Amino acid sequence: MTFQDRREAGRQLAVALAAYRDRRPFVLAIPRGGVIVGYEVAKALGAPLDVVVPRKLRAPFNPELAVGAVAHDGSVYLDSPLVSHLDVTEEYVREETARQLEEIRRRMQIYRGDRPPAVLEGTTSIVVDDGIATGSTMIAALRATRAARPAHLVAAIPVAPAEGVAMLRREADDVVCLYTPPMFYAVGQFYVDFAQTDDAEVVELLRRRDEELKGD
Repeated sequence: MTFQDRREAGRQLAVALAAYRDRRPFVLAIPRGGVIVGYEVAKALGAPLDVVVPRKLRAPFNPELAVGAVAHDGSVYLDSPLVSHLDVTEEYVREETARQLEEIRRRMQIYRGDRPPAVLEGTTSIVVDDGIATGSTMIAALRATRAARPAHLVAAIPVAPAEGVAMLRREADDVVCLYTPPMFYAVGQFYVDFAQTDDAEVVELLRRRDEELKGD
């Protein structure tokens, strides 16, 4: 299975999530690419759209490798076996967490401005991304969302490795994944167009969804 782009993936994901429409769900998308997917899901389900902003914790000397992730509320997920294998110190984790929280605060200001935080208590909250590889950022996002006390927490992604889906099932009440390929190298291999998304597009999609809801 290959998706043409994130919009197509979002529309297909919305079909798989259709049973949640009557629950009046709240969609939380992970920037940046996940917001395009999340917008399509929110539009199809008649749901509000907001962001949850996790950041990966980079391994020492290898910034592409994640040893965990942190979300906006300070929720931290660590890949304990990898942290142990790389002999990552507690001090490094604290410093890297602080660096990423600063970047999260910067992005939250750009994306949300002075909008009040979404009230998720008692809702069906659907956390959306464009796919997962290690799953670290999605797990951090789910933990931060769980802390807001939704009645039902759903992780929704177009594509993920089977072991990643298994990890998410320990964090969410439901996991909806369209494709778990037998061979997985990177999320981008399952998209024809996997162009980078910028902050301006994230802001525009959030604004557009707000306007659509006001017009309903």
